[in-house]
Amino acid sequence: MNQHAYFMGLALKQAWTALAAGEFPVGAVIVADGAVAAEGGRSNSHGSKPTELDHAEIVALRRLLGRQPAIDRTKLTVYATMEPCLMCYTALLLNGVRRFVYAYEDVMSGGTSLPLAQLAPLYREMASAVEIVPDIRRRESLALFRQFFRCPDNSYWRDSLLATYTLGQL
Repeated sequence: MNQHAYFMGLALKQAWTALAAGEFPVGAVIVADGAVAAEGGRSNSHGSKPTELDHAEIVALRRLLGRQPAIDRTKLTVYATMEPCLMCYTALLLNGVRRFVYAYEDVMSGGTSLPLAQLAPLYREMASAVEIVPDIRRRESLALFRQFFRCPDNSYWRDSLLATYTLGQL
């Protein structure tokens, strides 16, 4: 098994944990020097006080920076079961991350297609250094999202473009 598949497997475990808790099944793992530096799963996507701040990538980033604030962030790789949304993608970029590996495309709010080279100088200067690797263990991640959207108890993004697209995948 190659490195990308291995670390995506760890992100999938985080996503399964989130799904078991009734959360949107996104998991993230941040890798430094070939080892897991932090992990996170989506939280607070349901309940009495849902929020869009606790995405898996942000949870993992907060954990990483809490433990190792001086880590060389340009050498980190983020593995996520879903393409990082615009918020997560830019937060990770602004924190120095330049390598992104994801399993399943986010057709509704995926951020990795953001045309960095056409934006303000801060982002434009990052454009040439960013590496994006899609579709690693995509089928397994798709299965998680299909299971989530098929469950009548889950209302998060029900009837959205993402739900319709996901349920239409083979």
